[in-house]
Amino acid sequence: MPELPEVQTVVNDLNKKVIGRKITGAWFDWPKVIKAPRPAAFERFLKSERILRAKRRGKNILIYLSGNKLLLVHQKMTGHMLVGKWKVEKNKRPEPIEPRALITDPYNKYVHLILYLDNGKMLALSDLRKFAKVIAGPVSQIENLPELKKLGPDALDPKFQYVAFKKTIGSEGRKIHQVLMDQEVIAGIGNIYSSDILWMAKVHPFKSAKKLSEKELKAIWQAIHKVLPRALKLRGTSVSDFRDTAGEKGKYGNVLLAYRREGEPCRRCKTKIVRKKLGGRSAHFCPSCQKL
Repeated sequence: MPELPEVQTVVNDLNKKVIGRKITGAWFDWPKVIKAPRPAAFERFLKSERILRAKRRGKNILIYLSGNKLLLVHQKMTGHMLVGKWKVEKNKRPEPIEPRALITDPYNKYVHLILYLDNGKMLALSDLRKFAKVIAGPVSQIENLPELKKLGPDALDPKFQYVAFKKTIGSEGRKIHQVLMDQEVIAGIGNIYSSDILWMAKVHPFKSAKKLSEKELKAIWQAIHKVLPRALKLRGTSVSDFRDTAGEKGKYGNVLLAYRREGEPCRRCKTKIVRKKLGGRSAHFCPSCQKL
């Protein structure tokens, strides 16, 4: 699932590519992706509105429109947003025209939703597993959706300082890997970056959060503010499905610290990285550097 760096990469791209563009129509072949309004009214609700700006809240993309309207996109496990051109014919999968990665990379070919823009470009959602969701409505309605209101502070929010972080984490009895991935505790971190953050901090993922020392808490805090910005600079991780709005892979996958490095030597001590299940998710760590 795209995490903070991937979602922010998409948001940054949208703010460069589609701001000021008017939506002239919509196409979709999977009505279930649209949660509101009813699919039959979706195109009518968005048509003729201009895209004002895009923001990120946790792992959600918020696209603000004229007419006091807001479009929320959660890419879920395999979804990613694309900006380009497609040839759309009835009862056929949209045929990509440009940019090149839309044509050459198979992960970009599962387009189920397209918004037509007034400059001839299109804003699309590709989603292999069809788990992504789209919700449109008045700004106040969308901003107050329970799924947004219950999110914890953003992992990179400048207002979320160490004192608040320590208080939030220190009260948790669960394993630290689980806590970091809980969107109601801290928004934006998932399996990829939790593993890398804890590796950098030299903290075992199975350690109880409330038993962490001051030194360990500070190390985690510092690692969050090193790993996430670096991943954002490298435009995210594409070890699986994620692609940016041009259909290109992110480059953080080339420098992963622990995630998906099972059996490979630790970048510090050369001990083999191991993977263990925790609450249905995988934790990758070095058993030598990250003592329990």
